Amino acid sequence: MFRKKPMAIMIALILMVTIAISFVIPALAQVSYVSTGKFQTHAFIGALPNPVGVGQEVLLHVGIQQQLANVALGWEGLTVTVTRPDNTTETLGPIRTDSTGATGYVYVPNIVGIYYLQSHFPEQRMPSTAGGIPANTTMLASSSPILALTVQEEPLKYYPGSPLPTEYWTRPINAQHREWYTIAGSSWMTNEYNDAPSSPHILWTKPLTIGGLVGGDIGEYSFEHGDAYEGKWPNRLILAGRLYYTQGPYERPVVTRCVDLRTGEELWGKVLLDNRTISTGQLFYWDNFNYHGTFAYLWVVVSNNWTAFDAFTGEPRYLMYGVPTGTNIVGPSGEICRYSIDLTRGYMTLWNSTIAGLRGASGMQAGSWGSRVSNQQINATQYGMQYNITIPIGLPGSVRAVSLGEKVIGSRTTTSEVNIWGFSLKKGQEGTLLYNTTWRTPASWTQNNVTFATYGSSWTLTDMETNIGLIWAKEELTHYAFDLTNGQYLWKTEIPQHYLDTYSIGRRIAYGKMYSVGQAGKVYCWDTANGKLLWIYNATDPYTEFLWGNDWSQDILFINNGKIYLFHSEHSPVNPLFRGAPAICLNAETGEEVWRVDGLFRKTDWGGGPIMGDSVIAMYNSYDQRVYAIGKGPSATTVNALPKSSVYGQSVVIEGSVMDISPGTKEYAVTSRFPNGVPAVSDDSQGEWMKHVYAQFVRPADATGVEVTISVVDANGNYREIGKTTSSSDGFYSYAWKPDIPGEYRVYASFEGSNSYYPSHAETAFVVDEAPEVTAAPTQPPASIADTYFVPAIAGLFVAIILVGALTVLMLRRRP
Repeated sequence: MFRKKPMAIMIALILMVTIAISFVIPALAQVSYVSTGKFQTHAFIGALPNPVGVGQEVLLHVGIQQQLANVALGWEGLTVTVTRPDNTTETLGPIRTDSTGATGYVYVPNIVGIYYLQSHFPEQRMPSTAGGIPANTTMLASSSPILALTVQEEPLKYYPGSPLPTEYWTRPINAQHREWYTIAGSSWMTNEYNDAPSSPHILWTKPLTIGGLVGGDIGEYSFEHGDAYEGKWPNRLILAGRLYYTQGPYERPVVTRCVDLRTGEELWGKVLLDNRTISTGQLFYWDNFNYHGTFAYLWVVVSNNWTAFDAFTGEPRYLMYGVPTGTNIVGPSGEICRYSIDLTRGYMTLWNSTIAGLRGASGMQAGSWGSRVSNQQINATQYGMQYNITIPIGLPGSVRAVSLGEKVIGSRTTTSEVNIWGFSLKKGQEGTLLYNTTWRTPASWTQNNVTFATYGSSWTLTDMETNIGLIWAKEELTHYAFDLTNGQYLWKTEIPQHYLDTYSIGRRIAYGKMYSVGQAGKVYCWDTANGKLLWIYNATDPYTEFLWGNDWSQDILFINNGKIYLFHSEHSPVNPLFRGAPAICLNAETGEEVWRVDGLFRKTDWGGGPIMGDSVIAMYNSYDQRVYAIGKGPSATTVNALPKSSVYGQSVVIEGSVMDISPGTKEYAVTSRFPNGVPAVSDDSQGEWMKHVYAQFVRPADATGVEVTISVVDANGNYREIGKTTSSSDGFYSYAWKPDIPGEYRVYASFEGSNSYYPSHAETAFVVDEAPEVTAAPTQPPASIADTYFVPAIAGLFVAIILVGALTVLMLRRRP
């Protein structure tokens, strides 16, 4: 949305303006001039950077030393003569300065060598008295000293950009991480700047009200959840990493809550005015000569009175009263515009919140924003009108879409003809008719009684980015497409959709495709070049729980980063609620499932659907009346090695855990069931595992952990991977390894991350000692020949003595 400048030039411009402004006021005071009717000027020229690489941008600082009295003024008609290394010349300009007497001009040299540059100031009149020089004084022409610009073959290095985060990140984001804007979008504008979740991993939950199953005498019924007509989560938005929401318009008091989207911490809860709710948010970039920065507001609208609240504190900042009626649209810098188009009388008005806030200020008074509006009550009827233009009278039908600075599209649809028209909003062409076409409808519309009435066929989509408008012919279950650049018919979808889509259907256009899905639970993908069917995805119900069909009705909530996100809800659901409602993420190109989980998330029709910001989906879950944050979470890895000291040749067991440490895992409802922490599991197991952790479903028996890489730095200082292992569903992993050299080892256990978790790692150490030398057992000296015969002889003698003694005893006992 916002205009972007090359990095080097943007930095240089900021420096230039800062330096220039710093000497404006002193310069006005130091010139003592006695008028002779003429004043000798002194032109100058600078170049940044110098030297510079060929083909790189150079910012030329061009002007004279005399400043002007008003920020709206500037010197006119300056030029720069460039003599190139090949002795050819070129002239840059004409150039107009700002009130500092100078300005920047971007030049790109395209050959290597020395360039010579000289600026030229043409004679002109002093427009108003400044610095002691009277108005109408003749400012004499002058030329600057010649400046040599060296252009080399080797390019200069610019400040390196920040890579996108590979760890869990939070707000605030350091302003130097400019590249992170691509993943840090806010829901009030667009879902474009997000890296949408590729897993149903839950970051945290927070109760909105009493919810879920009632129990006891009430039986199997659940608490009321807001559908239909009494939505529980109607006012919600994400602004710069903060989620704002209210419980519902019928509650008292109506408390607006501000929650950190990535931590789940409630930052404040307040009653705004007299139990009012937030109507919209605003991120408004102020870019003027004095001040450059973004202001964040929450708007509470009561009739035509708009109150701006500080998005950080929730405190009121200023009030605009008498805001004209119309339709809101966001301007190029985040300003809130409101248009009103009268086709009968032929005019269009555009009111602009920024113009209203300035209250007619100009010049130096219009240099800043915050101090200009703070604590003010602004008459928005008197101030704020940007334009009132004439348009063709009598254009048929109604306005379908407005693109500021581009065009307005409108149409009228009947059974017999379709009128499509457009008029320009381009500068200098405002209100000019672009086309007003009539398309005669096919005979089938009459035959099938295609009727444009309540609950009938309708003009259903106006996509200004792709310049495609769509009509849904409900009676034919078919879409018809039109070219919004000229109003001509393009195509109709190749085949009819399922008859249940008669009751409800939604559609989106992205990536050269149109996606449509409704009550039938079939996602159709059509080629926007010709209306041909590319694929169908069926949101199947494996248990025939859903009574209206074989597939679950679905709504498209987001299309982001090549993925489509679908959730289920109903206008007036029966109670008990149908079990197993799916939340689905599809590959937008092929229609294949990226992830699907049945029975974890169920959105609401009347309380506000899921929203996304900072790459996190926030939603109200009508299964349990809690607010959920869905996104990639942090992990924690531990490692230990046993034994710490071993002998070379023995094995070492390396073990540890990989755990999910998202904010929600610290809630007592979770820690009481997982006292040792919540294990990290594989992407394939994620849906059922989240049901177990946060919705108390049975622990999935087939849940698998995550892969862990084991690496070491050995005693020789060599880093190497020694193996991989997978953790269990308890988070535990182990790996046995026999070290191949003795010495001290450092061990690194790394979880490389997944679609569900950011990576984590841990390290430990152990030592392997040299094995001790083997000592031989002592040996006896060999026996002598004498010993060989003497020992047995002695033994025999002892035996003979014993035998003689025994015989003697026996003989004595036998005597009478």
